[in-house]
Amino acid sequence: MTSAPKFVRVGSVQLGHPILTASGTAGHGAELNEYMPLRDLGGVVVKSLAAFEWPGNAAPRLHPTPLGMLNSVGLQGQGVAHWIEHDLPQLVAVNATIVASIWGRSVEDYANAARLLAPVASKLRAVEVNLSCPNISTGASAHKMFAHDAQLTADVIHASAVCGAPMWAKLSANTDRLVEIAASAQQAGADAVTLVNTMLGMALDIDTGLSVLGSGGGGGLSGRGIHPIAVRAVFEVAAALPQLSIVGVGGVTSGHEAAELILAGASAVQVGTATFAEPRAALRIQNELEAWAIRQGIADWSQAIGAAHRGGLNYEARR
Repeated sequence: MTSAPKFVRVGSVQLGHPILTASGTAGHGAELNEYMPLRDLGGVVVKSLAAFEWPGNAAPRLHPTPLGMLNSVGLQGQGVAHWIEHDLPQLVAVNATIVASIWGRSVEDYANAARLLAPVASKLRAVEVNLSCPNISTGASAHKMFAHDAQLTADVIHASAVCGAPMWAKLSANTDRLVEIAASAQQAGADAVTLVNTMLGMALDIDTGLSVLGSGGGGGLSGRGIHPIAVRAVFEVAAALPQLSIVGVGGVTSGHEAAELILAGASAVQVGTATFAEPRAALRIQNELEAWAIRQGIADWSQAIGAAHRGGLNYEARR
C-alpha cells in the first residue's frame, strides 16, 4: 500500500479526509486558508453562531495552562445572517468543506439559528449543534447547560432540524450521563455526536485572589491535558451506541492522538487548540495520520474506526 485511505463517512456525510478544524479555533470564515489550503482538509467547522449578535465575555478571555488553555470568549459573534453574507462566501470561494455551528440560550434560539441556515443548507456538509459551551457568563439566572440534560438535548436537536442539513450534536464530558445524552441526541435525529467540548476549569491570580479571566469565574479547559478524557468519552459512547457516528475532539496535537480517537470509535477528528500555536496544525496532523495508516496497512478507514472494541488492529492476524 503506497497511499492512505481518503474518504470517510460520518453518519450520512462523506468527507474527503478524517481531519477537520474545531469550532471556535479556526474563525468564522477562511482565515486559515493563507496558512494551508482549507480544501485539503476533511472540513472546516466554523465558530458557533447564534441567531443574533452576541458580545461575548469581558477580557481577558484566554489563559495558558501547562497543557493547554482556559478560554472564556463567551461565544462572541455577529450572528448567522452576518456570517451568511460576509464569511460563508469566503469558504465557498476556497472550496472548503463547510460545517456550520449554532448555539442559543433557549430551544427557540437554536430553532431560529437553524432556520436562518436553511436557505444555504446546500452549501453545508453538516451543522454542528453546540449544546455544551461552558463559558457563557454564570450566575443565579444562568441557563442549565443543554448537554447535561437528555430531554433538553433532544428538544434542541428536534428544533434544529429545520436547518435542512445533517446535524452533529456537540456534547460535554462534564457529566456522568454522557452515554444517555448521546442516545437522546441520536433518537432525536442527530446524524452524529461530537465528543468532547472543553472541560470546566478555573485559575486564580495569586496576587489578587481573583479569577484570571475577565468573566470573574471559570472557563473551558482545552488542549492536550484533556485528551485522555476525550479518548475515554469516545470509547464509552462507541461501546454503548455502536450505530452512532462520532466526531472526536480534545487535545489533538499529533497524528498519534488523532489515531487514538479513531481507534476508540471516532469516524473523524477535529483539531482545535493546537491551531493557536501552529496555524497549519490540522494539515500536519492529517499528514501524520495518513502516514500512520500507511504503516499499519489500513486500506479503508473502517478498519481503524473502533478497532479498540474489536481486539485492536490486525486482531485476526494475531490470533
